[in-house]
Amino acid sequence: MRLAALMIAAMATPAFAIDDPKVPLYDPFRCGWGYLLLANILGYPYRIQFDDRVIVRAPHAAEDAFEVPVTIDASAIANVEKIVVSVDYGPIPKILTYHPGEAEARISFRFKIDQATPIRASVMDRDGHWFVGGTEIDAAGGGCSAPAQAYANADWEEKLGEVRGRMWPETGRLRMILDHPMDTGLADGIPVFIVEDLTVQGPEGTMARVELHEPVDEDPALTLYFRPGQLSHDVQIEGRDNNGNEIDATVPLPLTQ
Repeated sequence: MRLAALMIAAMATPAFAIDDPKVPLYDPFRCGWGYLLLANILGYPYRIQFDDRVIVRAPHAAEDAFEVPVTIDASAIANVEKIVVSVDYGPIPKILTYHPGEAEARISFRFKIDQATPIRASVMDRDGHWFVGGTEIDAAGGGCSAPAQAYANADWEEKLGEVRGRMWPETGRLRMILDHPMDTGLADGIPVFIVEDLTVQGPEGTMARVELHEPVDEDPALTLYFRPGQLSHDVQIEGRDNNGNEIDATVPLPLTQ
């Protein structure tokens, strides 16, 4: 249903100005539907450029449809405002949106894949221009329609929202794993139940923010990247899920560096 609605919207609204020489009239993956879907997800921007500086690293073939590792690296693009990650073929195209803020324009995560598809990272700079990169992942699929494995554990509710995190100040890396089922709503009788928003808070305010969507994997594992030495203090991880459960945890600065 969601794909059908997006397709109707994409067909009804012009996605770009074809007389703009910076807008390619082709898709690197030769997928016309994917281009229209991408334009719809981004809100029909005036200009979309496919750009090799936006790097998407993922396995050529998914070994586990429930946990496909991906790293997005847009650090070669100046003044990145946000990164939108999406797939062309899947019941829920949008995976996450990253607002790097004080962090580098890089993020690593895992997601559930439903079938073989291109995966794309759309990077918007502060002037509103979009730069898009991607890769293709082969997969048997089915990752989005199965119930979370957490329900097999009697204590899953007690652990809900717990955060396990670590930082490496010398390299600027921050990794966190969050206990949450991340239900897509596609399994029979199980409604959508996901973390919607996570922020990394430092002494002076928000350092980075991630908006998560249904395809992000169960017990989300996220790695954010900062400048070496930038993580010189404890950071707070705050957020909430779509049922109003709050997330509040501290990732301490290592005692020995």
